Amino acid sequence: MSETLSDTFSRLAGLDREVFAIAWLSLRVSLSAVLIGCAVGIPLGALVAVLRFPGRQGIIGLLNASMGLPPVIVGLVIYLLLSRSGPFGPFGLLFTPAAMVAAQSVLVTPLIAALTRQIVADAEAHLGEQLRSLRLPAWRRAGILIFDVRFSLSTAVLAAFGRAISEIGAVLVVGGNIDGFTRTMTTAISLETQKGDLALALALGLVLIALVVAVNAAASLLRAYAARAYG
Repeated sequence: MSETLSDTFSRLAGLDREVFAIAWLSLRVSLSAVLIGCAVGIPLGALVAVLRFPGRQGIIGLLNASMGLPPVIVGLVIYLLLSRSGPFGPFGLLFTPAAMVAAQSVLVTPLIAALTRQIVADAEAHLGEQLRSLRLPAWRRAGILIFDVRFSLSTAVLAAFGRAISEIGAVLVVGGNIDGFTRTMTTAISLETQKGDLALALALGLVLIALVVAVNAAASLLRAYAARAYG
């Protein structure tokens, strides 16, 4: 154990190229997926919170249920879509970082949309009547409410980032865990543990924890600043 720990910290202290290449790929893929999820999920969740239409409760239930999508099933569906016989096969995206981004985007978008809907719905309960009295269209009301709760939405973004960066099933299916190309921290930890290279697995695990802690700390500082600046 002491030898493993010594090797682990030597890798980290020496800025081991393999460790940080894997970490950088994981961060790039997860952040890309979260950005796509925010671009789709935040407007979608806000509109569902603001609009009143037949079947709205069913949509809300579907969004909430989609928060628990099994990653392996999502990976399988994306695999079928991107395989040679699938509709997107000619683009050659399977076993590439783009396929991993697509899989993670499918996982985090419902999560962001569902959390956004709840946050915006709470704000709409206080401001909705006033906004409706101005006869603003739904998309304008949704935009105003999104801006009003922009700091609270960091919770949704953090939850999405946490799910993306720690996900293994979907990225393994569509990425293939190719060394130097599609190997992320989670897939590498699993592989290196099975191979017995515990030092590398532990080093990657520590980097993963550090990234999650750093992102959460940044979000906490942002919320604290917002509380001081805007009350």
